[in-house]
Amino acid sequence: MPAAVIVTGAAGALGHAVVAEFLAAGRPVVALDRPGERIDALGVQDGVHAVPVDLSSRAAVRTAFEAVDALPVTATALVGLAGGFTPGALADIDEHTLDGLWRSNFGSALWTAQAAAPRFAAQGGGAIVTVGSKTAVGGPAPLAHATSKAAVVRLTQLLAEELRGQRIRVNAVLPSVIDTPANRAWMSDDLAARAVAPAAIAKVIAFLCGPDAAPISGAAIPVYGNA
Repeated sequence: MPAAVIVTGAAGALGHAVVAEFLAAGRPVVALDRPGERIDALGVQDGVHAVPVDLSSRAAVRTAFEAVDALPVTATALVGLAGGFTPGALADIDEHTLDGLWRSNFGSALWTAQAAAPRFAAQGGGAIVTVGSKTAVGGPAPLAHATSKAAVVRLTQLLAEELRGQRIRVNAVLPSVIDTPANRAWMSDDLAARAVAPAAIAKVIAFLCGPDAAPISGAAIPVYGNA
């Protein structure tokens, strides 16, 4: 059986595109997302193994990966799409907003990488792809969100160095504005025309998980499109 890919945040708009990309390539997917109807619906697809989990909790992630161990697949890649967005400038941030963004964006990336890395190392290597943001590396942005995404980018760089000797590659993609139904609700027609399709980002992610990307680790790949 082809090596599987673990996808967090799999029930979201980008998650659906990433799952579809890997399934089309014949790779099984272990879909991780918060419990609910969306992850349950995803799990009925052929080739998809759904594991409901609170990805912001270290304990819950550890339990979820134990469930993954029991599946009839061997995962060699982790794609960390899980995360959240809350707008706000300096005066708008409170403890609840800050804690939520750091747990959903940084925490989910950290805990899943921590769980996946020893498993990949035991199998001889693997690939991890995180999702940062264009705003993580420059330009004006909602303060807490951009800061949490900047931490994801730095985490990616540090993990690439730490895990290099275990043959685990770690890279990030940096989206700008993604063309999703939720974003269409507030985007202007001009911005919607320039936003990046989830399927296009999914192809970049799939490449980074594949053998042709073997020389690449520690990179932050812009997937800005024209937005």
